[in-house]
Amino acid sequence: MSPATERRSLLTGLLGSGVGPSLTPEMHEREGDRHGLRYVYKVVELAGDAVRPDYLRQLLAAAVHLGFDGLNVTHPVKQVMVPLVDRLAPEAEVIGALNTVLIRDGVTVGHNTDVTGFAHAVSEDLSGAPLDHVVLLGAGGAGAAVAHALVGLGAGRIDVVDPDLPRARNLAASVGGGSPGVRVTGVPPDDVPGLLAAASGLVNATPIGMTAHPGTPVPPDLLRADLWVADIVYRPLVTDLQRAARDRGCRVMSGAGMAVHQAADTFERVTGLRADRPAMFADFDDLVARAGERTD
Repeated sequence: MSPATERRSLLTGLLGSGVGPSLTPEMHEREGDRHGLRYVYKVVELAGDAVRPDYLRQLLAAAVHLGFDGLNVTHPVKQVMVPLVDRLAPEAEVIGALNTVLIRDGVTVGHNTDVTGFAHAVSEDLSGAPLDHVVLLGAGGAGAAVAHALVGLGAGRIDVVDPDLPRARNLAASVGGGSPGVRVTGVPPDDVPGLLAAASGLVNATPIGMTAHPGTPVPPDLLRADLWVADIVYRPLVTDLQRAARDRGCRVMSGAGMAVHQAADTFERVTGLRADRPAMFADFDDLVARAGERTD
């Protein structure tokens, strides 16, 4: 029996750094309203040493004690939280990262809706784009989810780029080891120019481009018209990377699709109800417009 069928009031939240501008809380609350729920979504900003495992363990225990039904988890603790929950859903265990924690009868279960969210977005926004060689920037929790989604979408080769080379190689080994049909390698940032010269696509799964981390993750001069570019950042909706890619004629996917689909997937897990995705996309567009952000 889902929480939504047991009662009409639900309490959820978001843990992460730089989460103040997130549109996720209001997307969840608006969707809750459509279902007649009293759906409250709180934001918990993690600053400084608040990302320590011992502190996060205390926060998780407090959420259980206070009666939270679930939590979203974002940068930079998607991987740190993995050993802190009581159980992991299969997809989160394979990926080694979570972005959703369900709380049922005092038990915490980690899930990952970033994988399905990114896969849905690519299928809608980059339909037919070649996946033979993808350069993936970032080997953190979001990068891990994107890598697994790309494998599921049929990617032939994935180069995982991260300043922490051991982390990039560990992710490559984890993804490639379970998917013999795809070549996955971990490489340092210095290799990016040569890789992009032959790649079919580029995915930014780093925080670079976020409001709190402005800039581009690669020099714009490395982009070319026949390279598609996907960015998981959605605040701002149009990042410097996306703008530079469009200027060069690239096919571009913003972070909007992944943001809405992962929010919808999480809402469905928390409530047991089917999310109205078209309405959630309309909500997203409205919230972006209210924030006065550029969409070109």
